[in-house]
Amino acid sequence: MVRTAFFPDSFLEVNGVAHTSRQLVDYARRRNLPFLCVHAGPETMNETGGNLRRVQLKRSPASFGLDRDLIFDLLYLRHLDHVIAECRRFAPDVVHITGPNDNGILGALVAHCLKTPLVASWHTNLHEYSGRRAAGMLPFLPAVWREQLANQAERHSLAACVRYYRLGRVLFAPNPELCRLLERRCQRPCLPMPRGVDTELFSPAHRQRTDNAVRIGYVGRLTVEKNIRFLADIEQMMLARGIGNFQFYIVGQGSDDAWLRENMRHAKLAGVLHGDDLSRAYANMDIFAFPSRTDTFGNVVLEALASGVPAVVTNGGGPKFIVRDGETGFVTATSFSFAQAVAQLTVDKEMRSRMGAAARVHAFSASWDSVFDRVYNGYQSAIPRLPAVHGQVVLRPAS
Repeated sequence: MVRTAFFPDSFLEVNGVAHTSRQLVDYARRRNLPFLCVHAGPETMNETGGNLRRVQLKRSPASFGLDRDLIFDLLYLRHLDHVIAECRRFAPDVVHITGPNDNGILGALVAHCLKTPLVASWHTNLHEYSGRRAAGMLPFLPAVWREQLANQAERHSLAACVRYYRLGRVLFAPNPELCRLLERRCQRPCLPMPRGVDTELFSPAHRQRTDNAVRIGYVGRLTVEKNIRFLADIEQMMLARGIGNFQFYIVGQGSDDAWLRENMRHAKLAGVLHGDDLSRAYANMDIFAFPSRTDTFGNVVLEALASGVPAVVTNGGGPKFIVRDGETGFVTATSFSFAQAVAQLTVDKEMRSRMGAAARVHAFSASWDSVFDRVYNGYQSAIPRLPAVHGQVVLRPAS
């Protein structure tokens, strides 16, 4: 069995990376695989339960927020000796890091010090986030200057990310487009690591609504890189066409929260929801509108499909690989076609019903176990092997 030391950039937070990280830990627990998870948290502590060992590390007052749920601690490497000692006791065959934050950098250093094979998974298009935020910081500049600034920020951010991911022997990415990009730029093999979904937690069975208004849903951060303000444009377009029997139901928090409250007439902002409340929120939607062009996968899109809700997404990023255009929703190339698709689904109940049923069936093909079975195959390919002894392949002992 592969002994894995995992250093996720998010674990306790509410986002797709943290959710995927917790699912990987649960997979190791179910399969009784030796697994060490090192992550940031409110207090430094160690915890062992069966095959799992968890090391939580407290950040220092030198920490600063890069986003609502993304923090970087300038003094985080003070934990290095402690974590190396923990990893020596655990003796991992492979170290798995995710994004280039303080915890990921710590994991890369541990792998280097212990001479342990390193793998890295790409979860967030940080370079695209950088570009959009750079442009948004200076709204008073002419549009052409803001576009140039965004392009520069995106280019330099991507170059920095590529240098980080080149540290891995094997890479993982959530969609084929990113796999090709990383293989080309990093010169490393990149294997697919999509996402799974719990089809019992996210199910049409949780629907409780009895009114006949069409509910257009969104789940995710309310920030510029999600293109969230475009929902207000869709609302205006539908009102201009005389479509009025609808409501936007927006789940999440972020810097654009107040703007949405001020600029949308037919919207309810529910904040962050968890567990059964989130399940009911999805099931009570009729359409899922996800205008982001920067998401590497789009866990929320898959959760909506599992809930029997057709999704409208852009042709940028990972969600286009989840939605089957014209069958489980629409994949759109322009802002106009996105708004047109939402409007079409709003007025066509039969289409919503047909696509929702197909979406539910499609979601059954996405299981977390199948995702992590492939990840563990990737771990095996990263680990040096000794020559076969009596027909058996023997893993090289950890240094």
